[in-house]
Amino acid sequence: MATVIAQNTVLSKDGTVIEYSQVGQGPALILVDGALCYREFGPSKALAAMLSPHFTVVTYDRRGRGESGDTLPYAVEREVEDLEALIEAVGGTAFVAGQSSGSALAIEAANRLSGITKLALYEAPFVVDDTGKPVTQAFLARLKELVVENQRTEAVKLFMKQVGTPGFMVSIMPLMPMWPKLKAVAHTLPYDIRTLVDYGAGKPLPRTLGASITASTLVMDGGKSPTWMRHSMQALAQTLPNANYHTLAGQTHMVKAEALAPVLVEFFTA
Repeated sequence: MATVIAQNTVLSKDGTVIEYSQVGQGPALILVDGALCYREFGPSKALAAMLSPHFTVVTYDRRGRGESGDTLPYAVEREVEDLEALIEAVGGTAFVAGQSSGSALAIEAANRLSGITKLALYEAPFVVDDTGKPVTQAFLARLKELVVENQRTEAVKLFMKQVGTPGFMVSIMPLMPMWPKLKAVAHTLPYDIRTLVDYGAGKPLPRTLGASITASTLVMDGGKSPTWMRHSMQALAQTLPNANYHTLAGQTHMVKAEALAPVLVEFFTA
């Protein structure tokens, strides 16, 4: 039997149209994508399919991506309101799972929204010591400049260099079939960096981070991820209230759905 996927629309508080899909049945679980990803491009679609026997899985296009709208000026609070609208649409409460910068957004949302009842975070790219490359206000400012100038190729390349993509890969990526999809959402890169920049300077995380989160939280990293990422996730698990830390053996930042899905099922159904 074919998997049935329902496509829906919600209006965020500022009137922005947010498009989402849902698949499966059971408690609602919203997946939050990281930078440059949306429903039809990124990890969420495959992960949702694997989780659908256990949950009503919601994937959505974050504002400015895919079929969702984009009302300016941007603020992290507007993306939190997008999640709030989704939670209301699925019944008022939901589990939330974020990957990469989507985890940073999920933390912001859980700090504000009581409807998030459990929270799973995979590799929020914070930088808490000198083992990683800082995410700076200057980097964010330069990204914004490139977006304003509509230099989408240069914006994506700058981001790829920041996250450690080898130089030869950055050079050839414009020749790859996925490049038009990356360029199409390049203007949202500053949105993601805005969620990270306060925790990317190579300094310890503030003890107040997530202070209002009441949800049980699972913080995860990959066993093959770089030292700086593992340090940051260990620090995050020690900082957030009600948090546990788990390493997925053999995984990197590009975590495989078949490795992540069973851990999420165990956590959210416990």
